[in-house]
Amino acid sequence: MGSLIEELARREAAARAETDRLRARIEELTVELARAEEQVTRLAITREEVTRVLEEPPAADTAPQGDGSGGKPGPASPIGAVTVPPWQEGADASVLPRAYQDLLEVAEDAGRPLRAAEFAAATGQSTEKAKVEGLRSKLKLLAARGWLAAVPGGLFTLKDHAGETPKRGQ
Repeated sequence: MGSLIEELARREAAARAETDRLRARIEELTVELARAEEQVTRLAITREEVTRVLEEPPAADTAPQGDGSGGKPGPASPIGAVTVPPWQEGADASVLPRAYQDLLEVAEDAGRPLRAAEFAAATGQSTEKAKVEGLRSKLKLLAARGWLAAVPGGLFTLKDHAGETPKRGQ
């Protein structure tokens, strides 16, 4: 019987050692998980704030200007961000950055809904999948802001503003 008791004691010691090893690994993973969760939280907050800032219309800077403008308010800086203002009645495409104006011109010239890859080809851009996806983001932004209309099937066309289409910049 002595050998059976000794074998059970040996197996118990091995199980305890495995348990201790697993607890130590759990502690390591808990620390790694906390770091990863903190990073996710910081990135989510950053994304939400950037989205909020980019969606807000630029506010006038009310601080006096040191440029000799007599303290008149000047435009707020979008901090290097390209902004696409929402379409308004009588809006002119010239308020858009050049790349977005080009997309509106392609939509107008086509006279029919186009896919993102067709916009890419028409503007002389690469039709590689990654490049087309970036362009699709611009098209979706134009649609969200009322400049284009998203058509089922991944197509985009000029939005019908009660018979008025966005005017091209001069």
